[in-house]
Amino acid sequence: MENLNFLLEKNRTWAAEISAADPEFFRRLSHQQSPDYLWIGCSDSRVPSNTLVGLAPGELFVHRNVANVVVHTDLNCLSVVQYAVEALRVKHIIVCGHDGCGGVRAALTNLKLGLIDNWLRHVQDVAQKHAELLAGINEESRRVQRLCELNVIEQVANVCQTTIVERAWAGGQELSIHGWVYGLEDGLLRDLNIRVSSQDEVDEKYRAALAALAGRQAA
Repeated sequence: MENLNFLLEKNRTWAAEISAADPEFFRRLSHQQSPDYLWIGCSDSRVPSNTLVGLAPGELFVHRNVANVVVHTDLNCLSVVQYAVEALRVKHIIVCGHDGCGGVRAALTNLKLGLIDNWLRHVQDVAQKHAELLAGINEESRRVQRLCELNVIEQVANVCQTTIVERAWAGGQELSIHGWVYGLEDGLLRDLNIRVSSQDEVDEKYRAALAALAGRQAA
C-alpha cells in the first residue's frame, strides 16, 4: 500500500513558504481564529473554499457536506452554525453550491448510490417543490444547473429559519446570509441575488431570488 509521505513533504513545503513570507503567521494563528465568514459548501474536492475566495487560514470558518444541504435535524451542521454565530460572531454565512454537483445530479435522476440516497432525499424534495420550473428545461445538464441554484436558495432559507440565526437577529446581531454558486468551468462565483440580513426580509428575498431564476429561464 502506498504511503503518504509525499503529502507530508508537500505540507512541509507549504509551511516553509508561509513562514518565509510571514514569520509570525503560525504563531498568530495558533492563538485564536476570528473569521468574519462561515462557508457552507459541498464536499466536492474541486471546490476548495479558502482558495477560491483568496482567504488565508483563519479567515473562513467552513462546514461542508454532500450537496451543501442545511437540515434542521443535522446536529453537525447546526453545531457549526451555532459556534460560528455565537462564539466567533461571524458577520456573513455563505451557502455555496457548484455547477455539475454530483449529489444534485444523482437526486435529479434518482440514481441509487446506497446510504447517501437518504441524504439526497432533501435535494429531491427541492426538485419536487420546483418541479414545474425544472420541467420547462429540456437539457439535463441545464436542469442540473438550475437545481443546483434552487438548492442553494432553499438552503439559504433553511439557514435563516434556524433558531440560531433567528435568535441572533432578535438580539440585534449583525448577520447576513448569502447564496452563491461556483462555476467549475470558469472558476467564478455567481451571486444568486439572495442576501438576507433580518427576519422580516426572509420571505421577500426568497421570492425575489426565485423570480430572478424564473426570469432568466424565460428570457
